[in-house]
Amino acid sequence: MDTHAHLAALPDPAAALARARRLGLGAVVGVGEDLSSNRKIWELSRAEADVVWPALGAHPWALEPEGWPENLEFISRHLKEAAALGEVGLDYRIKVKKEFQREILAETLKLARSLDKPVLLHSRFSQGRCLEMLEKADIRRAVFHWYSGPLDVLEKVLAAGYFISATPALAYSPPHRAAVVKAPVERILVETDAPVKYQGRESEPADVLRTIRLVAEVKGLSYQEAEETTTRNARLFFDR
Repeated sequence: MDTHAHLAALPDPAAALARARRLGLGAVVGVGEDLSSNRKIWELSRAEADVVWPALGAHPWALEPEGWPENLEFISRHLKEAAALGEVGLDYRIKVKKEFQREILAETLKLARSLDKPVLLHSRFSQGRCLEMLEKADIRRAVFHWYSGPLDVLEKVLAAGYFISATPALAYSPPHRAAVVKAPVERILVETDAPVKYQGRESEPADVLRTIRLVAEVKGLSYQEAEETTTRNARLFFDR
């Protein structure tokens, strides 16, 4: 299962999903970043209901004061039927004002808490602050997407009961690999973050098989053990 893919950004989502099906993927969590992608993900989840689980989000890279109210209204209207809130979070490497980012994250976390929805969290250079906000909002289920932050903060993330996700960057990113080494396999989800490029190649949901192989390697498991455990983790996390 690919627990995090930007399906709306793929050149041909239907073809990518067909390839994923042929390789045995049971589900792909399609994540939104703004109103346009949220609408596309929602429509895709209706057309491909057997495989696409929709997540609705407000990515920090896509935040604009003018478009936010309409996106909030869309998320509010559809989140009850969605698999998760996401992608949301903080990114302290970009120019969007931190105060505005925190305002939007707090608002979306309130929605997730009111419906007990899991949260797919972007936390670049902001892992500690994101953790504080999750705990303040009393969020029960959250995954720190593509965790590559400090290991002392990771200890607190795990102690709070949250998950991290692994991507194909495990093949070459020491910080990401260190996080996956430290986290118990029962707290790891697998994803692609498609269509992100890894070592020059654009990814798609089928590439989650590569992520699983890398997790198996890092954790000293067989491929089957890694696949079964991460699938079980995902079904527990998304309550599906």
